[in-house]
Amino acid sequence: MAEKPPPIEVTDPVTITLDGTPVQVQRGDLLIDAAERAGTYIPRFCYHSRMNPVGMCRMCLVEVDAGRGPSLQPSCMLECSPDMVVVTDSDLVKKVQEGVLEYLLLNHPLDCPVCDKGGECPLQDHTMAYGPGESRWLEEKRHYAKPVAISETVYLDRERCILCDRCTRFAKEVAGDPLIHFMDRGAATQVNTFPDDPFASYFSGNTVQICPVGALTAKPYRFKARPWDLSEVESTCTGCSVGCRIAVQSSRNEVLRYMGVDSPPVNWGWVCDKGRFSFEAVGGNRRLTEPQVRKGDVLVAARWSDALDAAAAALRGDPSRIAVLGGARLTNEAAFAWARLTKGVIGTDNVDAQLGDGLPAELLLSLPAATIDQTCEPGGTILYLGPDPKEELPVLFLRLKHAVLEDRARLFELAPADTGLTRYATRSLRYVPGAAAAAVAGLLAGGELGDGPIRVVLGRASVAESAATIVDAAMVLVGSGREVTFLPALRRANVAGAIDMGLSPALLPGRQKLSAGNASLGWPKLPAEGGLDATGILQAAADGHIDTLVLLGADPLADFPDRALAERALTTARTVISLDTFGNDSNRHADVVLAAAGFAEVSGTTTNLEGRVTALEAKVTPPGTARADWSIANEIAERLGTEFPELSPADLTAEIARVAPSHAAVTSAALDAAPDGIVVGAMPLTYEAPEPTHVPAVDSYSLRLVAGRSLYGTGTVLAHCPSSAPLAKPSVLRLAPAEAARLGLPDGGRVRVVSNDRSFVCDAAPDPGVPEGIAAMYLDGSASGPTAIIDAAAAVTEVRVEAGS
Repeated sequence: MAEKPPPIEVTDPVTITLDGTPVQVQRGDLLIDAAERAGTYIPRFCYHSRMNPVGMCRMCLVEVDAGRGPSLQPSCMLECSPDMVVVTDSDLVKKVQEGVLEYLLLNHPLDCPVCDKGGECPLQDHTMAYGPGESRWLEEKRHYAKPVAISETVYLDRERCILCDRCTRFAKEVAGDPLIHFMDRGAATQVNTFPDDPFASYFSGNTVQICPVGALTAKPYRFKARPWDLSEVESTCTGCSVGCRIAVQSSRNEVLRYMGVDSPPVNWGWVCDKGRFSFEAVGGNRRLTEPQVRKGDVLVAARWSDALDAAAAALRGDPSRIAVLGGARLTNEAAFAWARLTKGVIGTDNVDAQLGDGLPAELLLSLPAATIDQTCEPGGTILYLGPDPKEELPVLFLRLKHAVLEDRARLFELAPADTGLTRYATRSLRYVPGAAAAAVAGLLAGGELGDGPIRVVLGRASVAESAATIVDAAMVLVGSGREVTFLPALRRANVAGAIDMGLSPALLPGRQKLSAGNASLGWPKLPAEGGLDATGILQAAADGHIDTLVLLGADPLADFPDRALAERALTTARTVISLDTFGNDSNRHADVVLAAAGFAEVSGTTTNLEGRVTALEAKVTPPGTARADWSIANEIAERLGTEFPELSPADLTAEIARVAPSHAAVTSAALDAAPDGIVVGAMPLTYEAPEPTHVPAVDSYSLRLVAGRSLYGTGTVLAHCPSSAPLAKPSVLRLAPAEAARLGLPDGGRVRVVSNDRSFVCDAAPDPGVPEGIAAMYLDGSASGPTAIIDAAAAVTEVRVEAGS
């Protein structure tokens, strides 16, 4: 992807002369960026607009006269000042450029025909445009063993490295993972990792993209295609709710690569490795390619007409005994189609896109909202109360880190255990699960937050703790009388869009509450106000009160915090209908499985955590006869006696703009004109705060469980990415060193974790980042992890840890 300087607003203009032409630029802007914005490209290797300049490669030398006579200066290190005279195309500049390139090519192998970077290589392009045309070097070039696997997904070819310092600076400055370094001296200087210390960064793939040569290559893409074989569309990553903009590149109807796109309000071009390499799952050989229906004890392939007939028959019953789980993986258009089907045709309000790990939809929509840019504004105050962002929202972590280190923002973290943000926080406070509201009140009373606006990043640090305790904390902030805005830290990709589209109890598209006035939607029927959330749906199904359960890309056995409840629900429900792209533990219980088209196979829109709607583009065709989710919803509606006119995602986008007040401005034309997306208009609901949650007193004989998610958990998509799947490791129970010592396990060991009548066995290890009284563990989706003991109805999860298995 071409690197361009981010747009800026010229607030303090000065005039410089650029190659004889007066140009107005922003005072203090780097000359290399100002020239490019004015239409003059200055070649460079080490400079990247999203990192601090270092002036190492000298390729950007230009003649500059700032009042003391012309001289050669690196344009990446020079700020624009009034009356500066710049010449980028003089004979002297050209001679310097030729000399720099000749020097860089002394030891660089001429292996462009077999190099993955060939065809999109800045060194190759600059040599053709600015190089001498021939080399005077006759000696043997330097050789190293290659390639070196410095991580599961990144290979290093040291012969190609030009020591530009991009990868090492990114790892240290941007990612905060200084795991790749310059080693040795002089002509022997090389980039490498230390022995037994791999490049285990969640962001290592970014170094492949920004490397100006082929020194770093990505294992999943290596030798797969040449750049001129690829075609691309710009889309949005749906690996989490940050909504990073990416380019989806394919060849011969196969997705081969994702590349980060610099979206100034969101991801700045960075993408986490899980999102970057998830393209492997799109063409996975275990995709569902056709519908299936249950015959006896097995699922067998069926015709679409038969499968849809079976699904429609199961949805003709009592609406109060029908429920829908999931939908956060759908596009907005598909979520709207399913909300319209369930609420407007079937007439049930038992719908929830969140699987027991979110926050009440009406709370989220009632809180004054902040964007990512507003949250990370220079000099601002951020209160972080949520999950470990490095694990669950990686690029939001990068933005928050940058705000603290580069923009002087103050970050106050409230968490039950250390997170990736802890070392960057102005102050990091610990609270016992269930006591978040008291911790917030104490922080406000202490006056440390200052008198200015407070930007709150709000989410759930642990799914072993009720959402109600976080609601209590949010209500403390709302009632504080301070100027407080909120950025939701919810993990699921399109959870904000699914809620906006109505996949939530008691809400309709456009953040409208169910009421008599909703009859203007023109839908055949509407449910009575108030349905069940995910926990209520699964409990009702387990108690025999749900006849038909629809799973929209949901796997409650692996994803719902209380696995025992999910198992009872799936076993007891009379009919389970699953729409998904892969087989999983939950849809093996299904009676009807409908093969759905996945990411890069359907067009539409998605909404990120700040409410920013961006476009998704189809690039390849779905495997087999898999169909788009919205199409399946309309087919079922037709079988239930209601025919909807939409024939494409664009038709649905227009219909959403018509019926959903919050999306009135989100049209296809508006999205085409705004590739960085449109933040939907605020239509906050009034949220009636419940009574404070009753939390039992701390039991001195027990520990409180903190259960979060790691980036490389055992998710369905990750399991179908061959390069990334090995990064998923069994979860370990983390204990304070003092707690581990009391168990006789100062160096860790095997333990049994018990809560009420449930238990599981796992490995435990001491962790100084976990305070006493806490047992922390990542969810791994297995039957022998935290979900085996979490009770979804409990305010907190108390556990006892016993040494030995």
